[in-house]
Amino acid sequence: MAAAAATTTTRAAQFLLGFSRRAPPLPPLASLLLRRRTGGVLAVRMASSDAAAPQLSTTVAVPGAAAPVRVVAAPGLREADFSKAVDSALFRRWLENLQSEKGVLTDGKLSLRQILIQGVDMFGERVGFLKFKADIIDEETKSKVPGIVFARGPAVAVLILLESKGQTYAVLTEQARVPIGKFVLELPAGMLDDEKGDFVGTAVREVEEETGIKLNLEDMVDLTALLDPATGCKMFPSPGGCDEEIGLFLYRGHVDEETIKALQGKETGLRDHGELIKLRVVQYDQLWRSTADAKALCAIALYEMAKKDGILPSPGGGLSANL
Repeated sequence: MAAAAATTTTRAAQFLLGFSRRAPPLPPLASLLLRRRTGGVLAVRMASSDAAAPQLSTTVAVPGAAAPVRVVAAPGLREADFSKAVDSALFRRWLENLQSEKGVLTDGKLSLRQILIQGVDMFGERVGFLKFKADIIDEETKSKVPGIVFARGPAVAVLILLESKGQTYAVLTEQARVPIGKFVLELPAGMLDDEKGDFVGTAVREVEEETGIKLNLEDMVDLTALLDPATGCKMFPSPGGCDEEIGLFLYRGHVDEETIKALQGKETGLRDHGELIKLRVVQYDQLWRSTADAKALCAIALYEMAKKDGILPSPGGGLSANL
């Protein structure tokens, strides 16, 4: 009786915890390789008798590589998403970077063996975010180099400094950032949503969308353009895991006191895109202590060093705002 009771209790506990003991799955029958060509790209499908989702793969040409590199879809990734990922600007840009002047494959010490596409997030018709894993090998030690990539592409941010009655103010946005689970004060920023690389135009448009302020294009100063050309003249906030490169811009203008008051706490953003933004205006000399935003802290450093070295262009003066 005790043994039976113990067995009943164990089964009940397993049920409550969601555990279930099942017989091990039978080994699958031999898979049949089905090959087909679509648009000149070879795709390999795995079909088996257990009706498992097929595995997709293709190859991509990488300059300098001894042979085309195999690209594989993770289990569960839809064929349409896999195709869009391989054809996306994000993926093509990453491949180009591998063989750029400072590319990891340029000197031949590292080699790319395979790429696993793990996830795709679409922004309308275009690939917005892409996650993949690259098997890159150190040819001397034959060990793998960390190769998990979250690709989101280029972005812009603007340090807006407004002069009013002898005081300089910075305009920040406050919005929910779900990846860190917090509200954050940060510079107005946004992603480039096309392949033209129009950093300045995107910066002006993002500022207007997030703050309601219309900036004069000709008064924008590209702070990252002041970096040594060998850097690529962009800021990389997290190159250990993300490909994002940010162009940091400066805008300086003069406004009256009423404009500063109207900006403080103003609710903005594209609500239909999930942007719930409040504006915050802080004194510039307190900005470095008011935010943990890497974009803001880097912009401050570039601005102050450029002033110190006397290479900062003269300030613009025009600004209008939809308040």
